[in-house]
Amino acid sequence: MTDPKTLFAALFEPRRIALIGASADEKKTTSRPQRFLKKHGFRGEILPVNPGRSEVLGEKAYKNLDAIEGKIDHAYILLNGKDAVAALEACGRRGVTAASILAGGFADGGAAGASMQDDLSRIVRETGIRLVGPNSIGTVSTDPAVALTANAAFAIDTLRAGDWALVSQSGSLIGALLSRADARGIGFSRLISVGNEVDLAVGEIADLLVDDPKTRAIVLFMETLRDGDRLARAARRARAAGKPMVVYKLGRSDVGQELAKSHTGAIAGSDATFDAFCRRHGIARVSMFESLIDVPALLVDRPPAKGRRVAVATTTGGGAAMVVDNMAMAGLDIVGPPQALVDWLKPLGIAAGEGKLVDLTLAGAKPEIVSGTIERLLADNNNDAVIFVVGSSAQFNPELAVEPLLRFAGSEKPFAVSLTPAAEKSLALLTAAGVPAFRHPESCAEAMTLCLLNPAPRAEPKPEAPARAAIEALEAGRTSGFDERRAAALFAALGVPMAKALAVLDARRVASAVDEVGSPVALKILSADIAHKTEAGGVALGLPDGPSAAMAAREIEKRVKAHAPDARLDGFLVQKMERGLAEVILGFRRDPLVGPTVTVGLGGVLAEIYKDASTRIAPVDEAEALEMIGEVKGLATIRGYRNLPKGDVAALARAIAAFSMLAHSDFGEVSEAEINPLLVKREGEGVVAVDGLVVLKPQASRV
Repeated sequence: MTDPKTLFAALFEPRRIALIGASADEKKTTSRPQRFLKKHGFRGEILPVNPGRSEVLGEKAYKNLDAIEGKIDHAYILLNGKDAVAALEACGRRGVTAASILAGGFADGGAAGASMQDDLSRIVRETGIRLVGPNSIGTVSTDPAVALTANAAFAIDTLRAGDWALVSQSGSLIGALLSRADARGIGFSRLISVGNEVDLAVGEIADLLVDDPKTRAIVLFMETLRDGDRLARAARRARAAGKPMVVYKLGRSDVGQELAKSHTGAIAGSDATFDAFCRRHGIARVSMFESLIDVPALLVDRPPAKGRRVAVATTTGGGAAMVVDNMAMAGLDIVGPPQALVDWLKPLGIAAGEGKLVDLTLAGAKPEIVSGTIERLLADNNNDAVIFVVGSSAQFNPELAVEPLLRFAGSEKPFAVSLTPAAEKSLALLTAAGVPAFRHPESCAEAMTLCLLNPAPRAEPKPEAPARAAIEALEAGRTSGFDERRAAALFAALGVPMAKALAVLDARRVASAVDEVGSPVALKILSADIAHKTEAGGVALGLPDGPSAAMAAREIEKRVKAHAPDARLDGFLVQKMERGLAEVILGFRRDPLVGPTVTVGLGGVLAEIYKDASTRIAPVDEAEALEMIGEVKGLATIRGYRNLPKGDVAALARAIAAFSMLAHSDFGEVSEAEINPLLVKREGEGVVAVDGLVVLKPQASRV
């Protein structure tokens, strides 16, 4: 395996680059890498490979790689399909350190393309060459200048240098971000399009960038997550190095999402699990594309936040209100001005103490008032950050309310400026001075929220080895199938309190079971083949005695056989009816992107509709479980809302932590699990689970 320093140099600082399939026709895309390398000052050797030419755009051309003497750091393969596969194989044989493939049409192009992508994977394994792509628009550095790309956006005259690195799964959006950043006076250190990620993916490249002295922030545009473990490692290392990692990821909607068998899959979804991944590992996730170039400026070289209190001053009340609304919705506290500022402004005719905003509108935009206001707000110990929102003067008279702000660049306390009009000159002034400045109130609010509330990576809990009883319960379910009885046995062994219940083989034994359990009872069909018993007509609640339960059992059997004629029925579960203050759903899922997750939400039959839930990477400890409970709006009723009786929140947190132990490697066969509902009783009385589901990976369940 190539060592990280050698790999980094081959990707971002190569000295000898082979362009396989380089074209001399400047109208063709395949001519761009050579033209852009020259245009932007590449000082190494360009080695065009084109069997039909002896020269390409002024450079000696070679018939094949073997005709090139010496080491080749990076090969950009500009061929399509099978020709690209053959070229990569030649690179592997030749000992090229790294290669990129421009063409798409591999896994993104149907079965034939997927087969060719498998060939690329095989070549990487067999030869040790490192591959970017396929479907990679290229790799760029600004220092040293290496514009190894076919992206038309790099036809710009000057490639602006900077200290943020961009890793993107979309090639075209590199150009979009480049142009937006350049208009703001912002440059990048490195830019790379990873495409289909056959080999090198976002996580490993981000990990390389953590050690890059020319990169101070890592910006990611993602469509999916293929190397979660590497990205988690990179994020934690980046945070420790003081380099913020900011990500924008597509896929917030459920369109096209394959739902899981449990309700949890529908409630959490892939977006909530990615949020949980970012939260666990300290990644700043943004909701706006624009925020990718707005947010890093407020995070770079910023010590850990001390609180969530923000003071806001403005020359436009409406513009400031938009920023404040968005911050308040995100959980920040807006605080009023200190008395010292109120007293200073009063002789100037500005009544600053009447509300939380310091509104300078009536005084007009005067440099000395603006400067004095910000100076006093930054000195106030009763806030943790300051925002100044500028109105029309930012567009027409930046010397009045913008230039006075330049001296606050690098302030110890977070300070940001939001411009209400389209004021490009003011934006450039602030950016050049190092003052975080924003064109959109939403982006400003999002940046400040991430600055103050984005937590440090959480220590990953190391679960203890599970009890022997839990392993035995898993084995029983794996052998015979997981009906509710066996699911309950597993959850109880993990430490989740379960309702008293008795399993019987047929309806004739139901009445005697009721006598043993104690009425009233719930009666449920037992079947490992039926995930949702209520939908199958397999549940009867509140049965007062044995005869009623026996009669209900026969009716249940008829309904279930009509609903699922092929399902194997294993009898009935007679369960003591329980009551609580609230119904909670606990869900566990081995997410294909981020790994084990646990979800807590408002339970019952309407859980999927409400989608009022909190998701974390599993396992969690009791402290994190308490945070999750606090995030579920519907559970305010058990947290003491309006003098309602408090529920046993501590017992609920213990149950969540115990349930999340399914993330332990000993339970790797479990793909999904769910308790719905878990009843929360009064404070001090505990919790009790009355229904459960366990789904094994296909190869793990009985045949």
